[in-house]
Amino acid sequence: MMRLSELPRRTPAVVQSVDDATPGDPVARRLRELGFVPGEAVQIIAYGPFGMDPLVAQVGFTRFALRRSEAARIGVAVASASVTSIAPATQGGDQTAKPSAKRTA
Repeated sequence: MMRLSELPRRTPAVVQSVDDATPGDPVARRLRELGFVPGEAVQIIAYGPFGMDPLVAQVGFTRFALRRSEAARIGVAVASASVTSIAPATQGGDQTAKPSAKRTA
């Protein structure tokens, strides 16, 4: 399992866990409240200019600035990018397109 702080920029991943540093860790609790929960899609949008700290992480449509130490608490797995079909398959090799209706203004 990879840490969010190690994830390359713009690489889609899925949150696996948020680790508590101590029992009842308030930072880990807050990360979970913000949406860093198992199964949620996440990616790094940008890194800070000095030492790559802070970093900008996106969960859903929301972006958060996190310290690298906070991002290191979040375990992620890189999401597989498999697309089975973008357009529906045609049967019998018939690839003729139906004419589309023309709009007039």
